[in-house]
Amino acid sequence: MRRPEGRLRTRGACAAGTRNTSCRGQGGALARDRRFVAVHRGGPLDLTRHRLLASWAADCAEHVLPLFAHKHPDDDRPRLAIEAARAWARGEITVGEARAASVQAHAAARDASEDGARAVAHASGHAVATAHMADHSLGAAFYAVRAAKLASPARDAEMAGDRERQWQWERLPEAVRELVVSAQDQGSVLGNWQP
Repeated sequence: MRRPEGRLRTRGACAAGTRNTSCRGQGGALARDRRFVAVHRGGPLDLTRHRLLASWAADCAEHVLPLFAHKHPDDDRPRLAIEAARAWARGEITVGEARAASVQAHAAARDASEDGARAVAHASGHAVATAHMADHSLGAAFYAVRAAKLASPARDAEMAGDRERQWQWERLPEAVRELVVSAQDQGSVLGNWQP
């Protein structure tokens, strides 16, 4: 059976003394980067920075949303998910409402007819899922880069991905910049995903 593109490819066990904060927990499952765990769950991420991550993730997804809208003009689920991410970031909806919007955006990805549109819908789903688990913000960025690459001719795909990543980094709020950049550099949340 073929493994779907964009799925997490896990690494071997963590080496002692490595900077990578992603390690295997009991049973070999990839453990979450604790820096993305919210205070109310016993982690260090305060609500202000959590909301900043959700807002930035919505920016990432929204930047590539026209790629989905062009292919599926009658499907508003990814747009509604981005709106829900922003609403959660403003404190206007609950995590449960955000999760429901995420489920709908990922359903739009499953229904999409081509890979670029699927990537956009996944970016939207991850943006709003940031309300539930903050590390989903990196999924929004990942899938937005993937969408940009898929929308470009093959010879320009890497450059398009680099431009999208640069656009994302330029919009990163200072309060979460180090967290996001270090997690992306270390692969501490997304393993070795390659958009």
